[in-house]
Formats: sequence, C-alpha cells, structure tokens
Amino acid sequence: MLHLTVFIWGFTAILGQLISIAALELVWYRMLIACISLFIYHIWTKKSLILAQKDLLKMLGIGGIVALHWFFFYHSIKTSTISVALVCLSSSALFTSFLSPFYTKQKSSALDLGIGLIIIAGIILIFHFETSYTTGIIYGLLASLMASLFTILNEKAVKKIEPASISFYEMLGGLAFLSTYMALNPRGEHFQMQISNSDLIYLLILGTICTAIAYVMGVAVMKELSAYTVVLTTNLEPLYGIVLAYLIFGSKELMSAGFYQGAALILLAVFSYPFIKSRLKAFQK
Repeated sequence: MLHLTVFIWGFTAILGQLISIAALELVWYRMLIACISLFIYHIWTKKSLILAQKDLLKMLGIGGIVALHWFFFYHSIKTSTISVALVCLSSSALFTSFLSPFYTKQKSSALDLGIGLIIIAGIILIFHFETSYTTGIIYGLLASLMASLFTILNEKAVKKIEPASISFYEMLGGLAFLSTYMALNPRGEHFQMQISNSDLIYLLILGTICTAIAYVMGVAVMKELSAYTVVLTTNLEPLYGIVLAYLIFGSKELMSAGFYQGAALILLAVFSYPFIKSRLKAFQK
C-alpha cells in the first residue's frame, strides 16, 4: 500500500503535464475537488470536523502555503519538464535542514549541513547544464521551499489533530487563499475556469485518487510501518515520476548528461541521509 501511495504521488506530475489549463486554475480545481472529497469522507466515517479556533486558523493558514507549493510545482512542470520539477522537489531536505532549527529551537547537525551541501552541488550542476529551463528550476525550488515549510508546521499539528481533518482544512484554506487572489485579480489576468472534458477527468483523478484517497492511504500505512520506512520509501517519488514521464512522454523528457549527474547527487543525498542518521544513532547508543 505504501509503494502504491508513493506511485500515485509520482503520477500527480504526469497529470499536471496532461491538464491543459494554467497552474493557478489547476491548483484551484485540485483543492476544490480534494476539499469536497475529504468532506464526504468525514461524513461517511462520521469523523468530527470541530477544531479549536487557534488550530483552525493555523490549518487554514498552512493551506495557503500548500496552495503556493502546488502552484510553483505545476508552474515548474509547465515551464520546463516533469523531470526538472521532481528533482527540484527532492531538495526539500535541504530547506528543512536550514528551516527546522528555527521552529524546533534545535541546532542543525553536521550531517544535515553536509547533506545540504551535496544537494546544493546537485542543484548547481542542473542550473549549469539546463540553462533553457532556468525558470522551471527556480519555480521547482520555490515549490520545494513551500513543501518544507508546511511539513515543518504540520509536524506538531499531526500529533493532536486527525490527519484527515488537517488535510480538509488545509485544502479549504488553500482554496480560500486562491479564490481571494483570483477575485481581487491584481494584475487584471483572465482566468481560464472553463475546462475540457479530458481536463475534467484528469482533475477528478488528481483531486480524489491522487490527493484525498492517497493522503488517507499514506496515513493508514503509518499504523503498521515505522516512520523511518515511510520516509525512506517516499524518497522513491521522484524516481517513479521520472520513469513514468519517460514512458508516457518519451524523448520530451530526456535531459542532458549534466542534469542526470546533478539529479543523481541530489537523490544520493536524499537516500543516504536516513541510513547515515540511523547508523549514527546506533553508534551513539
């Protein structure tokens, strides 16, 4: 179930490429569909949606960060490739190692900083060899930064609030954030809210299976597996996504040798981190 969940998460990038509407509208529809799906889930399972006002406002606020994360991620895909966006998203470990100490009041470890430096080297390699995708890389890194922020902020919340409730209110908050932006329309943009039948089908898959259902599945497996196993397996998401992208879109997803060298550095850092950390903890004992 865990591998199926990670595979589904990797498929969200494919859907982002297949859906023809712009990133902002795509995220608005995704959050709307996910919000409705999670509301139906709460009604079906008879779970309460009542939260303390402080917690409610916090979840709604984090939802705005989630909305920005998805907007940057899908804009990265649409201005570069799926491979670029997914590899950049893998750098969230870098941002977490620098941002988490400010929230947890704990110092960064030498291991965190070392892994971060390897990831930076990988990003520099990708920037050097993929100059035509600079905009996509920047948006991909911004998506990674937003992912790190809402993960850090959710860390404490998940210990006292039902994960499905967190997800519902964050989807609601993100939807409200995007709707407000679109209503104010500061730049006079024309938003493409009409969608084709194919886009509707892809959006329904994205909002229900890839968001609402996959999230519930991801939480369910944590009852049987350790957090270490879950985190380690989740690192396969970029690999699943890149392989799927190549199988579906073919040569369009082929990148330069320099890109794959940089990607290999980033993925090596991400995969080796939990192994090294567990060995250090065992050694300290």
